[in-house]
Amino acid sequence: MRLLRKRLCCFLCAVYCLFSLYAAYHFFFGRRSRAPAAASRGLRKAAAPGRERRGRDQSALGSEEWNPWEGDEKIELQQRVKTNLQILNKSTKGKLEKPDHSVQIWGKAAIGLYLWEHIFEGTLDPIDVTAQWREGKSIVGRTQYSFITGPAVVPGYFSIDVNNVVLVLNGREKSKIFYATQWLLYAQNLVQTQKLQHLAVVLLGNEHCDNDWILHFLKRNGGFVELLFIIYDSPWINDMDIFQWPLGVATYRNFPVVEASWSMLYGERPYLCNFLGTAYENSSRQAVINILKQDGNDKLCWVSAREQWQPQETNESLKNYQDALLQSDLTLCPVGVNTECYRIYEACSYGSVPVVEDVMTPGRCGNTSVHHTAPLQLLKSMGAPFIFIKNWKELPAVLEKEKTINLQEKIQRRKILLQWYQHFKTELKMKFTSILESSFLTTNKD
Repeated sequence: MRLLRKRLCCFLCAVYCLFSLYAAYHFFFGRRSRAPAAASRGLRKAAAPGRERRGRDQSALGSEEWNPWEGDEKIELQQRVKTNLQILNKSTKGKLEKPDHSVQIWGKAAIGLYLWEHIFEGTLDPIDVTAQWREGKSIVGRTQYSFITGPAVVPGYFSIDVNNVVLVLNGREKSKIFYATQWLLYAQNLVQTQKLQHLAVVLLGNEHCDNDWILHFLKRNGGFVELLFIIYDSPWINDMDIFQWPLGVATYRNFPVVEASWSMLYGERPYLCNFLGTAYENSSRQAVINILKQDGNDKLCWVSAREQWQPQETNESLKNYQDALLQSDLTLCPVGVNTECYRIYEACSYGSVPVVEDVMTPGRCGNTSVHHTAPLQLLKSMGAPFIFIKNWKELPAVLEKEKTINLQEKIQRRKILLQWYQHFKTELKMKFTSILESSFLTTNKD
């Protein structure tokens, strides 16, 4: 019996040793043989996405037909790459560092969208323009800017979690002034209860510059509005606490942010000029149409006039207007109630040179005897590459000269205009943010 148990133990030990040897063999030698196969399978699996990625890259490059700012000289390209890298580094650094300040912009007028989407190049969520509440954020330097707009942004019905606010208001007419005043009284209460420290206002002023209603709200007059950015050539502008601001595009008509395209820059445009808009009786606009008809130039220009102003665009009318800008070398900009009009900025968006009637309109805006660059002081001070005329009788000569300009010259002119407009918006953004920082952000205690 003892011998049997001894033999059984020896048998089990032998089986255990054989199993251990088998396991060791597969562990050391079988793994090596599988590794190349696994690697090859991995390479085959990786190869397909790689080919797929290369296909997408090539497709993307193929669809990227052009870069509108691409120069012919290598040194220009190198300089641009260097500049872009510097901007990228600054942008990345700004994202990593916590902002020192925060400013919230309350967009209670359509011009707020020009400030946010066109000048700040910010986005809004949701993208639906009919949404009750829309918001976006952007960091400039060490300051975080947030923007809120929509019908749900109502005094007393949203939380205030910032110390610094920019309030965008419409003061063009009596009904708008009443609405704007309610917002200012609400903001005044927030300042008095120390829920806000600083307030600036961006105001769509009256086209005749009748804006006296806001004077008592200004800090200089014992009020609480520290900075005022006002549209049109107001005689109040002193570049200390009151600054001129551009009218911009008609965002209330859903005029979009326009991206440059190949055809915009290089395409042959079939029309010399365009004018689409309301032609009031005995107005400068009616004079433009009559002059075009006298010389037969109305057949070479895209002209579509209506007798009554329409506040809203249809999808069809907006598309027609955009097509006219894109397909015309010049955009005629006769004065309305004020010399400054949306059409000037909309033409710039499409690289169509504005032909601007350079005359003062009736009212209390800056006059030429005091302000030698009025009207359109802001645009002129920044070197706008427009065609300025004093009388529409000069238009036939402008159009005759236009007929002699070849395509290459027009392309170069479009480049200059598009680059200037981008520079104009960038400069405004830098000016706006630096004014806020120097005027009240640096005095914050938080």
